[in-house]
Amino acid sequence: MALSVLPLDLVRWDESVRDCLVLPVFKDDRPLRGAAGLADWRLCGRLSQFVKSNRMTGDAGETMLMPPGRRLRFDRIMWFGLGDARNYSDDRFRKDLAWIVDVVGKAGVGELTLQAPGRASGLIGARRALEILLEDPVLALQPITLLEDPAGQKDIAEILRQQRVTTAR
Repeated sequence: MALSVLPLDLVRWDESVRDCLVLPVFKDDRPLRGAAGLADWRLCGRLSQFVKSNRMTGDAGETMLMPPGRRLRFDRIMWFGLGDARNYSDDRFRKDLAWIVDVVGKAGVGELTLQAPGRASGLIGARRALEILLEDPVLALQPITLLEDPAGQKDIAEILRQQRVTTAR
C-alpha cells in the first residue's frame, strides 16, 4: 500500500494537488467535524448548504460527488454517509471502509485522501484505524493519504516506521 499521512491543516492540503477528498460523515455529525469541518470552512459553508439543500442527512449508504471549486486543491470531493455513530466497532469500520473503497474505485479515483471513518468523532483510535487499514488486502493496491491530527500522528508513527523497515527489506 502506498500510504502517506497529511495533517488536518488546510495549508498543508494546499501544498499539492490531490485526486479525491473523501469525507465519511455520521448522521449526528453536526456541525461537521475533522476533515469535513475543515473542508466546509474552506468552502465558506458551501458543503453544509449543499448537503442541506439536497436533503443529505448522513444516513448509511448515502454518497455524493461534488466539485471542490477553487478553494480546495482536490479534483473532487466525495461524501459518504455512515449512519448512526452509536456502537461503532472495528467490524463496522471494516464494512464502511470496504464500501468507501468500492465506490471510490468505481468512480475511477487514483489516490484517495481521507480521514478514517470514526476518527473525527474519536470513535476509533488512530492506531487501531491504521492497523485495520494495513490488514485489508483490497487496500494493498490503493494509494491512500490519511488525514490525521497531531495526537493521531504520534500514535501511528511507530507503525509507519515499522512498515517502512519491512518494505525496505
